[in-house]
Amino acid sequence: MSLRQMEYLVAVVEQESFTRAADALHVTQSALSHQIKALEREVGGPLLERMTRGVRLTAMGRAYFPHAELAVRSARQARRAALAAGGAESGELHIATVHAQASGVLPEVCARWAREHPGVRLVLHEYATTGELSEQMARGVADMALGPHPEDWPGPVTVVGQERMVLVVPHGDPLAARESVRLAELADRPWVRCSLEPVVDGRRWLDLECERAGFTPRTAVRTQHSSTAVRMASAGVGVLLTAAHELLGLDCASVPTDPPWQRDITVFSRVGLTGAAAEFTELLRGGGNATAR
Repeated sequence: MSLRQMEYLVAVVEQESFTRAADALHVTQSALSHQIKALEREVGGPLLERMTRGVRLTAMGRAYFPHAELAVRSARQARRAALAAGGAESGELHIATVHAQASGVLPEVCARWAREHPGVRLVLHEYATTGELSEQMARGVADMALGPHPEDWPGPVTVVGQERMVLVVPHGDPLAARESVRLAELADRPWVRCSLEPVVDGRRWLDLECERAGFTPRTAVRTQHSSTAVRMASAGVGVLLTAAHELLGLDCASVPTDPPWQRDITVFSRVGLTGAAAEFTELLRGGGNATAR
């Protein structure tokens, strides 16, 4: 079996259609079908089920596909790394991140990158949770990832800065005028909880700290996206703990915790960073208010 055959399989699955995959690959549909059938003969059984509308993986295909996908993405990443070895002058740099980092940390850095390296196009892959981010990076979706420190990551991890955590409340809330707030003062308050809350030693930081303060936080609403959580808190649904950079451009009040709390922002990858990826990491390390130490 060849890498090209695996690339064709990945395209068909991603496009959910032989016709769309052929167009994306710039090959004829007959040539694509021939290569898929040749791959199935080598594997020893059908990988795809042809349906009236679209295609789907067979049981054998579901077992085979993750390995083919990783091989294809690794090959693409290897090509980009080779092209970038001489410097960040051309090509693409694929960056995976969570939505919060994409909106709060990356805009300023990406703008500077575009000015200094106009020949390198940035491609962002955004995910809702840190777990999904790590899972997709393990599958080779991007050259590098930006997010909180990943748990049990086998590859290189570089700390590029820190983000300051704050409490979000509506304007007019008595807490809004405070310089800082101790968690013990919030025992009777409802909370807005988000899937992107910081995790320390396998437990959510808010649960750990509230436990130390002598209470269990009462959840008013739980969200998947941090932007939704911020809007819920600013509307008065409950108090929210989030990174300060998430509040840029939003109409809400924030107050630091007492004692103050920060968490690392990291870049992590499957292999050592070179070329454009290494230069972008240095740019993150040295610039942007959201990642300033």
